[in-house]
Amino acid sequence: MDAKEKRLAAALAAVTAYIQTEEEALVMPPPARPQPRRFDQGNLWSLSGRQGMMTMRNLMQMKTFNRLR
Repeated sequence: MDAKEKRLAAALAAVTAYIQTEEEALVMPPPARPQPRRFDQGNLWSLSGRQGMMTMRNLMQMKTFNRLR
């Protein structure tokens, strides 16, 4: 086998492998989607605390950036 025949054989093997993986992907079922997180199972006090901290941080940042103008 010369170099040209080896390149042709490698290219045909690559195309065949690509087509085979595409056919397998069509047959496989789609992956299962994770269940969305429900907030009714969480602690409402911690959710309220985090929201309060974010609000205070936002107010502090706005005050800081207003002074820089």
